[in-house]
Amino acid sequence: MTGLGALFGLTALLYAAVGFGGGSTYTALLLLAGVAVGLVPAISLACNVIVVSGGTIRFARSGVTPWVKALPLVAVAAPLAFLGGLTPVKQGVLVTLLGLSLLASALALLIQPLTARPVKLSPALLLPITAALGYLAGVVGIGGGIFLAPILHLIRWAEERSVAATASLFILVNSLFGLTGQLLKGKGGEMVGAVASYWPLLIAVLIGGAIGTQLAVKSGPATLIRRLTALLVGVVAIRLLVGF
Repeated sequence: MTGLGALFGLTALLYAAVGFGGGSTYTALLLLAGVAVGLVPAISLACNVIVVSGGTIRFARSGVTPWVKALPLVAVAAPLAFLGGLTPVKQGVLVTLLGLSLLASALALLIQPLTARPVKLSPALLLPITAALGYLAGVVGIGGGIFLAPILHLIRWAEERSVAATASLFILVNSLFGLTGQLLKGKGGEMVGAVASYWPLLIAVLIGGAIGTQLAVKSGPATLIRRLTALLVGVVAIRLLVGF
């Protein structure tokens, strides 16, 4: 548990620094550690809530959260995250889905063209995309921000810190709704006790997330941190797809 806690703390620090919660990597690490597949999404979502709660508040206080633009994305995705949390998933399907999702996320983070020509995307298409991300978030135990942020950067939806703030809010709400679905699916009382038994991981992400959030709010997401995050996600994705 000590080694896993250290990895969770590092993950929380890196992800929080770029406005994410880390749920994708928590899920992957838990699977690699042999944690029961039915419990993995709930633990990951609980960690997400801990990491991004402080970040969401700090981003809001800093005045960088674009509420008018962000709330429709959250409102569309949240109900789908709840449905995703209720959806039963077999371990083989979960591992494959997560591995492919992580690999796509790592590539998106690495090639994110901050100075390239913007891509035009109709608002009518952005909402269905966020809805799909919400459902995926609930199913595999992530918040969806790691998928949403590269899209928002690519279409120049807002400046970088505003995107990070939006991703943080998106993850928080999706994680809360997804966790609710997971608890209802898995006999809430038993699931709460099982998640609580992993309290060292929750403390680790609380500490790591607090440090990462300060980096994000004070100086904004750095290219180096983004690349390190992409490397971490990519390594875990490949391990899942070829060696689980």
